[in-house]
Amino acid sequence: MIHLEIHNAKKQDLYQIIELDKKMIGSDHRKEEINHAINEDRCLILYQGDKIAAFLIYHTHFFDCCFISLIMVDPAHQRNGVASSLLTHMSKISPTNKLFSSTNESNESMKKAFIKNHFKKSGFVDNLDEGDPEIIYFKNCY
Repeated sequence: MIHLEIHNAKKQDLYQIIELDKKMIGSDHRKEEINHAINEDRCLILYQGDKIAAFLIYHTHFFDCCFISLIMVDPAHQRNGVASSLLTHMSKISPTNKLFSSTNESNESMKKAFIKNHFKKSGFVDNLDEGDPEIIYFKNCY
């Protein structure tokens, strides 16, 4: 069994995180956002073995509640419980009792991860991605 390790990202992790994000979306346009999250200790990384398998970014600007704004899992580690490990960890350390996140309606694997981790649908937002509403999920962390 491979050991999973989750901790706050550090400056030395920035390049690897940006490379994972770029691998997933084909661009490094979020590098400043990622750097900012690292500087503010709002970026978690999950190591599987000696490589970053996934990362998560959160903030507390969503009606003063914690909001997971980004979860990225390397394709080589998808469907192995990596996203669930990050969601479980975030539920334990959330700076607020209410934890929110979202995903596109078409993202079946992320919707399953939210449900598996006891998040409930809380609403949706149209018009972000044409024809693919953003579903908001919620979990009490008290």
